[in-house]
Amino acid sequence: MTARPCIPWPDKRLRTPAEPVGEITDKIRAIWDDMIDTMEAMPGVGLAAPQIGVMLRLAVVDASDERGFAVRLADPEIVASGPGTRPHDEASPNLPGVSAKIIRPHPVTVAFTDHHGMRVRREFTGLWATSVQHQIDHLNGRMYFDNLSKVKRDMLLRKARKTA
Repeated sequence: MTARPCIPWPDKRLRTPAEPVGEITDKIRAIWDDMIDTMEAMPGVGLAAPQIGVMLRLAVVDASDERGFAVRLADPEIVASGPGTRPHDEASPNLPGVSAKIIRPHPVTVAFTDHHGMRVRREFTGLWATSVQHQIDHLNGRMYFDNLSKVKRDMLLRKARKTA
């Protein structure tokens, strides 16, 4: 298990939808382990495989206070959301030094393949819900700032270039 480097924005892989995973193998489990090590080293509450240059629909999320409760998701999809929303300051190790308040649906139900290869559904609430949606955005070739207006997005990217 190894912490991997996060690829820097504007690497084109961050704008490319990831490929389906399919079968859960030992190789997939090893990638998840590296992703958890990377997430903990940041530190963060989630990571999607494209953030480390692996173009598969894999994500990990751990918004627990104690840590060590990471959920491993393959081929996740949101199947239900709301009825409420939740604002949260979001950031990304791919674009360090900036963040933005993003309003997302809350709670969300996500269907995904778990580390046992079983297709499951789980409801996520609180920071878990925010993080899982953030990771699914990455898997779809989107960054958190794509949820901002053009003016706010441009301001954020200008600020990021100044701090780089």
